Amino acid sequence: MSADPRIAPTSDEERLAQLGYKQELHRRLSGFSNFAVSFSIISILAGAITSYGIAMAAGGPIAITLGWLFVGIMVTFVALAMAEVCSAYPTAGALYWWAAALAKRNKAAWAWFIGWFNFLGEVAVTAAIDFGAAITTSAFLSLTFDMEVTTGRTFLIFLLIIVVHGLLNTFGVNLVRVLSDVSAWWHLVGVAVIVGILAIVPDQHKPISEVFFEVQNATGFTFAGAGVYAVLIGLLMAQYTYTGYDASAHVAEETHDAARAAPRGIVMSVVVSVLAGFVLLFAITWSIQDYEGARTSDLGLPPAQIFIDAVGHDLGTFLLFICMVAQWFCGMASVTANSRMSYAFARDDAIPGSRIWKKVNTRTGTPTNSIWLCVSLSILLVLPSLWNTTAYLAATSIAVIGLYIAYVGPVLLRRRLGAEFEAGPWNLGKWSAPVGWIAIVWVGVICVLFVLPTASPISASNFNYTIVAVAVVLGAATIWWFASARKWFTGPKQNLIEKAHHGEQID
Repeated sequence: MSADPRIAPTSDEERLAQLGYKQELHRRLSGFSNFAVSFSIISILAGAITSYGIAMAAGGPIAITLGWLFVGIMVTFVALAMAEVCSAYPTAGALYWWAAALAKRNKAAWAWFIGWFNFLGEVAVTAAIDFGAAITTSAFLSLTFDMEVTTGRTFLIFLLIIVVHGLLNTFGVNLVRVLSDVSAWWHLVGVAVIVGILAIVPDQHKPISEVFFEVQNATGFTFAGAGVYAVLIGLLMAQYTYTGYDASAHVAEETHDAARAAPRGIVMSVVVSVLAGFVLLFAITWSIQDYEGARTSDLGLPPAQIFIDAVGHDLGTFLLFICMVAQWFCGMASVTANSRMSYAFARDDAIPGSRIWKKVNTRTGTPTNSIWLCVSLSILLVLPSLWNTTAYLAATSIAVIGLYIAYVGPVLLRRRLGAEFEAGPWNLGKWSAPVGWIAIVWVGVICVLFVLPTASPISASNFNYTIVAVAVVLGAATIWWFASARKWFTGPKQNLIEKAHHGEQID
């Protein structure tokens, strides 16, 4: 967007000092690397593949293709509004830090609740991404080695994947930077390869009209307008995929020219995902040979069956391999962002045991302890999947609603601040208000939409536990706040807020 010529350029370290922090993390990420981290976490070859079955059952092709574009446009508004705030405050604390800086009253309370929604949403999305990668890896091993897919084996594969991601992040930001850059290109080239093969090889394709407008409803609901309801529920596929782009903000303290590069990373990761994801989803849906057979496949992953049906066993397995590797990259980037957020939250003593989690490894320049905190919590979140699949579904749901509440909270505060907001070098200018309000309204819509029932008749096995999960998070954070935290948590520990409170000019 626009760069304000009135804002004097400062070095990254100077700007961080103005925000109240000394440079501790190593600043080695380029603008492309910053974009690559968020693009890898959004990962159209992860979320869109592993949650494809959601939209197949609820809405069908129209929810998959046009639904993807509609949600993508709405998410772009959210990303633009977030990016403007990020430019003003390029710090690893990101969302909760912004909330404290922007709130006129109750700064510590805003920081507390936004921070906990962000932290738990980050843990949930890391767990969901790596468990999704385990599901895809299980399908791949089933096709290549005839391995029987079981709940226990899938969980063991998940453990292997997330521990490897912890180890990779422990080795330092240089290795993660290289792998993140490779990941971005793997996604772009991988999508091109998958689309090309699905366009050329299959003997037949679905009619274009069906790819865009066919409605499927396997939810069990039969009331008047059930088809429309199913399409709305199916938008969860796209909304779940479009998560994690706050990573560009969380690694801002490791990015060169962070006040410009981090907001660009947020927005471009979403825009590129919208375009590349649409092409990918169009190609997959266009190639469906047996809709119901793919939806109920024993592989447990509808796109895997679509690949096999459309291009044969060997070539289909190769396409699944491309997705599997992309999902490994996605999980690695998610651990990176998750650990940086928890490091920043611990730096302000908001997590039990903060003294441990805020330590930075002097050799690698990474918050090693926070990395393993996030890995451990993600494992605990997925553990119930051994006996109850709804526990995993709750993790993915809270990742969506928890993260988006955290995303839009600072945007709402920025709107309430009005002209008092001091914009950074990357800002929306006159478009700030309409973009911000559209973002706020959309998040309000999805917070209602994705707690609604998803299947009928409603039973213990298919009950949508999202509302319970969100209530537990909000309830626990509220009880802790009033019982204890409000007495000692003062918000981000820096001097910017106090100066602003006393009306001092921040240079």
